Amino acid sequence: MRLQRAWLQRGPLAALLWPASLLFGLLGTLRRILYRRGLCAISRPTRPVVVIGNLLVGGAGKTPLVLNLIEALRQQGRTPGVISRGYGGSDSASGAVLPTPLPDDAARRFGDEATLIRQRSAVPMAIGARRALAAQRLLAVHPEVDLILCDDGLQHYALARDVEIAVFDGRGTGNGWLLPAGPLREPLSRLRSVDAIVLNGDRAPGLPDWAGPVFHMRVAGSMAYALGDASVTRPLTWFRDQAVLAVAGIGQPERFFDMLESAGLRIRRRPLPDHYRYQEDVFDGPAGELVLMTEKDAVKCAEVGNADCGRFWVVPVDATLDAGLTELILEKTRGRATA
Repeated sequence: MRLQRAWLQRGPLAALLWPASLLFGLLGTLRRILYRRGLCAISRPTRPVVVIGNLLVGGAGKTPLVLNLIEALRQQGRTPGVISRGYGGSDSASGAVLPTPLPDDAARRFGDEATLIRQRSAVPMAIGARRALAAQRLLAVHPEVDLILCDDGLQHYALARDVEIAVFDGRGTGNGWLLPAGPLREPLSRLRSVDAIVLNGDRAPGLPDWAGPVFHMRVAGSMAYALGDASVTRPLTWFRDQAVLAVAGIGQPERFFDMLESAGLRIRRRPLPDHYRYQEDVFDGPAGELVLMTEKDAVKCAEVGNADCGRFWVVPVDATLDAGLTELILEKTRGRATA
């Protein structure tokens, strides 16, 4: 978190790390050249591929965007599937197609983000550090899939893609420097090759004027459900006069906390590292204090919720998006092989 704060400005810590960012940039450029010249193998699946990713380290809203696109594509008569690294999952290295139904240990095996996407959408899905292999396995089990969404893979050049979407949030481009002096995985010039930019929020400081087209996304939630029983729901306003501990093990936990406070809740904030593996001691608090958490956290806390259904609540969020992104995807993938 200290680094993330340093990445927002060109202060002493960022300046100290700047020489290392030059080496990082050089290695990244060399890697891109090797793929561009065919010296590193690129695999092209038999279905069109749409990659949704970040230039910045940390969560910017990819998961809500993926869920939005799954539903939008279905409404257009398509049958999307999703591939993901499955970060934090024990099956990530070897790869796996997510089964139906999901096992109780799904988050441990497949990662929290992949488990959340599957639970929310029931989409055909495969994980693996090698995205091309994940795509092959997905299509072998689900040949009905006619378009593949790759959740986080902008820098995974071994996978050919038909559409690239870069997601930004209110951090914008940070201090504009590459890792480790700044938050950028690749230089801003990389935006010249993406097909669309999705902005989670109202603005992204530092985003070049020439970058585009830009689509605006809003992510919000208005209700919560009991962790142990999703049929038990309450509007967020129900929590206004109660003691609430808000926990978030996501890339930008402050975004979750701000959303709750904008709904009028008085909360005690507990930010946790992204992909945090939960322990019960993080929920310590006064008697009667309720706990609100994100869906990404909830998939790792089922046993806790079963133990005390009345205390733990999950706040789902949905993305609303400017019209046109789905049409752009369909236009750019038209003519590619489908199921």
